[in-house]
Amino acid sequence: MTANDRSDEAGATEWGEHPRGVPAWDVERDGPRPTDPRYDPELLDEGDRRNVVDAYRYWTREAIVADLDTRRHPMHVAIENFAHDANIGTVVRTANAFGAAAVHIVGRRRWNRRGAMVTDRYQHIEHHETVQALMAYAAEAGLTVVAVDNVPGSVPLETAVLPRNALLLFGQEGPGVTDDARAAASMTVSIAQFGSTRSINAGVAAGITMHAWIRQHADPGLAW
Repeated sequence: MTANDRSDEAGATEWGEHPRGVPAWDVERDGPRPTDPRYDPELLDEGDRRNVVDAYRYWTREAIVADLDTRRHPMHVAIENFAHDANIGTVVRTANAFGAAAVHIVGRRRWNRRGAMVTDRYQHIEHHETVQALMAYAAEAGLTVVAVDNVPGSVPLETAVLPRNALLLFGQEGPGVTDDARAAASMTVSIAQFGSTRSINAGVAAGITMHAWIRQHADPGLAW
């Protein structure tokens, strides 16, 4: 583990100053020191200020990912990145929060990780050079591709029945989902808007759509 592993959020300089941080393990306060191999000796010695739920405090990154793999939903998320979209970090962070199986980035490999707030360390991320490669992956994995775009003929997300084994596909800020991607998708859904703006932020749209899937398919009793 590196120093960066223990500093998941910018500005966290002292254990007591971080609202989600915990100090070094104290036998008198916390009880016997854990011997479970999931616990990281360095974090036990130095404290844990990472942005993780309390159930994962002091765990190694590998142990957290392994446990998340037993809890992930059959929901995949994809976002096109042909023009270096700045929303990808937000999409990754939200996908992690909702337990998505994986995030798929189509197009450019490079993306701004700042918005992910280090959740990319715990979230499976796949890259596909083209829309065609993404669709081939979806077909092999048995995923139904749902494009999200406010275009004529789309189904309102508010009334849509989303497939359980879904790949939710989002376009870039501005142009939206590419024509090729929308044509290859099994359905296109739109998010109802009531103001003057033509579109909403891609990261926001992803969060709304993922939560719609959660409401239809996830067990709320399994949430932290």
